[in-house]
Amino acid sequence: MKPLLVIGSYLSPYVRKVLVCLEIKGIAYEVDHIVPFFGDDRFSRLSPLRRIPVLVDGDLVLSDSSVICQYIEDKEPAPALLPADIRDRARARWLEEFADTRMGDVFIWRLFNQIAIRPSVWGEKGDRELVDRTLKEDVPAVLDYLEAEAPVEGFRFGILSLADIAIAAFFRNAGWVRFQIDATHWPRAAAWMARTLAEPAFAKLARIEDAVLRVPIAEQRAALKTLGAPVSAETYAGPAPRRGVMPV
Repeated sequence: MKPLLVIGSYLSPYVRKVLVCLEIKGIAYEVDHIVPFFGDDRFSRLSPLRRIPVLVDGDLVLSDSSVICQYIEDKEPAPALLPADIRDRARARWLEEFADTRMGDVFIWRLFNQIAIRPSVWGEKGDRELVDRTLKEDVPAVLDYLEAEAPVEGFRFGILSLADIAIAAFFRNAGWVRFQIDATHWPRAAAWMARTLAEPAFAKLARIEDAVLRVPIAEQRAALKTLGAPVSAETYAGPAPRRGVMPV
């Protein structure tokens, strides 16, 4: 059976969420490693918002991480990544949404974008005032919420689920800009995320991510091949970055 194609960067939390799900399910995949904003015109046709990840399964194209993860769950139900109880399933979907929207805004656009993406992709200086305000106001609010949701042990719904995976995916990026959860203020959230990120699927991807993190953009694809990552033969990458159509 032909592997699924995931278009997107190993360094994206949204791509990471999808890859963790595929790893846990044991589904074969290839990655067209495209740094955000570097997709060509063909990529625009696959992803109308010019966002990653994109999943290609034969003639099926999906371009939203939550939709992709639900498709993966339906395609290969075991091991389950959503709780069996319908109330818990709904709650897990909400926590995934909280991660993708609120945590995406705070940890990616307000922090990672300002510190890492703007300088490396656009050659721009990040907004230090925004970063400081985010660390002082927005990040503690997010962590207060996660502390209230965090289980005393194990995972939020007993099994490792999309809720745990989606939330943990953002703390990998946060760690790259030197943010760690303060366990003295948010002990349960810190322990929960540590358990989740220690899971084999996260650990396997972390080795690849860390190895390519500081490699120049133009050299990342070759570096991934050298590492033995499942990189696709063809790419939808363009030679220069182009902004998406949605404001951020």
